[in-house]
Amino acid sequence: MADRRLKVFYTVARLLSFTKAAEALHMTQPAVTFQVRQLEEYFDTRLFDRTHNRVTLTDVGRVVYEVAERIFEHYDEMERRVREMTGERGGSLNIGASMTIAENMLPALLGQFRKKHPELNVRLKVGNTEAVVSMVEHNVIDLAIVEGSITNKNLLVEVCRSDELVVIMPPDHPLAKHKSLSVDQLMPYQFICREEGSGTREAILNYLAEQGYPDGWSVCMELGSPEAIKGAVEAGMGLSVMSKTGISKELKLDMLTCLPLDPPLLRDFSFVRQRHKFRLPAMEELLEFSRQFCQKAG
Repeated sequence: MADRRLKVFYTVARLLSFTKAAEALHMTQPAVTFQVRQLEEYFDTRLFDRTHNRVTLTDVGRVVYEVAERIFEHYDEMERRVREMTGERGGSLNIGASMTIAENMLPALLGQFRKKHPELNVRLKVGNTEAVVSMVEHNVIDLAIVEGSITNKNLLVEVCRSDELVVIMPPDHPLAKHKSLSVDQLMPYQFICREEGSGTREAILNYLAEQGYPDGWSVCMELGSPEAIKGAVEAGMGLSVMSKTGISKELKLDMLTCLPLDPPLLRDFSFVRQRHKFRLPAMEELLEFSRQFCQKAG
């Protein structure tokens, strides 16, 4: 039986969605459907029921899912033990990061790590927090560094550093003369925010709710990356709130200015990994290196 078919089936079964499985595996939906059909042909039975736009496991599908979970756990253990016995430190490490962290923290972190471990090839996947955490859940990556809250109890979440979110605006904006800004002062102005699933967006909405605005801000534009938001703010299209670490270049060039919120808006950057997954020595080295890097940067 091909491992690929079983892995694709397992991902669909975890998400109960062919579309989400295709996104998590970086495959097209027809390719995911084809792999599942091949497995169903192998067993000569249906593994999923597809009715009324819903996907559910059949009785046989549930058995295959339970056994597949144990199979992948044994694969992880086998790889870990063999590599430990052979003393292997080379190979590839698959990590992920949210866009804010990938743009502002990871270039320096990974650059220093590669100097210390040139034998290791680090593969980085970038997305919003929700997408990257989903990659951890489905074993696409081994370690993630994200912002925002994580609700999956099967994942191990370790805070690595604190980050401040600030209001950004053009230097000539009427609010730029203030020392700090309350939510009441911001409400009359248009707001540019990140897309659904962004950890930054989640932090802002939670903050607004705590300050008495459960319906949030008046959103004039939703953009999918910090760089796009900075460009829109520079163009005078609205205000935004983002990580202070992500605007150092714009502040030096006087393209943007920033003001802290009152009270301050702080959130955590966290390492996220599978709670029970066996980890390779190389991944442990990367994790420990990242801890030390964050302590110095924090």
